[in-house]
Amino acid sequence: MRDTVDTITRYTLVFLMGLLVVDVVWQVFTRYILASPSTFTDELARFLLIWVSLLGGAYASGKHMHLSIDLFSHRLSPRGQQKLAIIIYLIIIAFVTTVLIIGGSMLVYYVYIYGQRTSALQIPMAYIYLIGPISGLLILYYKVSDIKRLMNQTPAEIKENQ
Repeated sequence: MRDTVDTITRYTLVFLMGLLVVDVVWQVFTRYILASPSTFTDELARFLLIWVSLLGGAYASGKHMHLSIDLFSHRLSPRGQQKLAIIIYLIIIAFVTTVLIIGGSMLVYYVYIYGQRTSALQIPMAYIYLIGPISGLLILYYKVSDIKRLMNQTPAEIKENQ
C-alpha cells in the first residue's frame, strides 16, 4: 500500500511541478515577448508553489529525506534508538494532527463557508488551503506506517538498520 501512496504522490508532484514550470514560462513569455503580462499566472504560480511545498514536504517525510538531528541517537542501544524513533514519530503525529489536519480542516471549512475566492482566478480559496489537511493526512499515514514497521523489527533488524 505504501508503494502505491508513494507513486501517486510522486506523480502528483511531477505534474504540479511541470504545471508550475509551464505557468512561469508563460508568464515570462507574455511579459517580455508579448509586452502584455498575463493576469492569472502570478497567482497560479503562488498557489502551485504552496501545493508543491506542502505535498513535497509530506513526501520527503515519508521517504525519510527530511532534516533530522541525530546527535545523541548513535550513543543509544538499538532498542533505545527504536524507542527514540517511536517517540519522535508520536510527536510528529501530534503536531500534524493538531496543526495540519484539525487546524487546516477548520481553515478550509471557514473559508469555504465565507465564500472567499482568489482575486485573479476566482476559484474558492478553500481549494488552495485543502493541501494542508491532505499533506497532514499523508504525513500521519507515513508515521503510523513507520511506527508499525519499527514495532515489528527484531533486535537483529534494528542493529542492521543503524
